[in-house]
Amino acid sequence: MTDQVSKQQERSRRPLVGKVVSNKMDKTVSVSIERKIKHPIYGKYIRRTTKLLAHDDANRCNEGDQVTISECPPISKNKSWKVVDILEATTDSK
Repeated sequence: MTDQVSKQQERSRRPLVGKVVSNKMDKTVSVSIERKIKHPIYGKYIRRTTKLLAHDDANRCNEGDQVTISECPPISKNKSWKVVDILEATTDSK
């Protein structure tokens, strides 16, 4: 019974790909998710952006990194996503 429940929970957690906008918080990053929607009348595609807070346990993410995040149980008031993987890391030119 518990195996079936855990498999359903794993399937229901949808992964999203986004760009890290801010990493100034401890163990938290702000991730910008961009999607395109079609305008109902004109048919033109419009960009819509959503900013989510994600848990980064090891503080590995830097601004500009492309990351995969997935849903998790709420960690704090605004944080219910966690960083799963860093797809593209940016190089610091400092």
